[in-house]
Amino acid sequence: MTYLPAGSPAPAFTLHDQNGKPVSLADFSGQKVLVYFYPKAMTPGCKVQACGLRDSRAELEAQNVVVLGISPDPVARLKKFEEKDELNFTLLSDEDHAVADAFGVWGLKKFMGKEYDGIHRISFLIDESGTVAKVFDKFKTKDHHQVVMDYLNG
Repeated sequence: MTYLPAGSPAPAFTLHDQNGKPVSLADFSGQKVLVYFYPKAMTPGCKVQACGLRDSRAELEAQNVVVLGISPDPVARLKKFEEKDELNFTLLSDEDHAVADAFGVWGLKKFMGKEYDGIHRISFLIDESGTVAKVFDKFKTKDHHQVVMDYLNG
């Protein structure tokens, strides 16, 4: 698995959000976008990661950053995730993992002795012109939001 490196143009995409509305990366032209890929809504690690971003919203907005969380979950599951954890950012459904493939984050995973294909937990900060400015690939779920903020506050 080889994911997009910093300096690459971000792939254009349109996916449905937790409310069933189409959302495109192009909708956020002129803003920074944190596109974060996570394996499955409402699982412990994904909840911790999402809640950290939820609680950092004001700091992220102060840096002109919009958050888009992408997983292979169906829209209905994303809506439950949003409501259950009072999330305040957009969740996108990538059921056929086409966007995950485009970013290079879909691939072989190993868990408890089993191998399967799935999303790798990697985030991309896309700058105002649509270029990948930074790739976050080494972090603990509970620290993800702080790693992003530390970079932005650089």
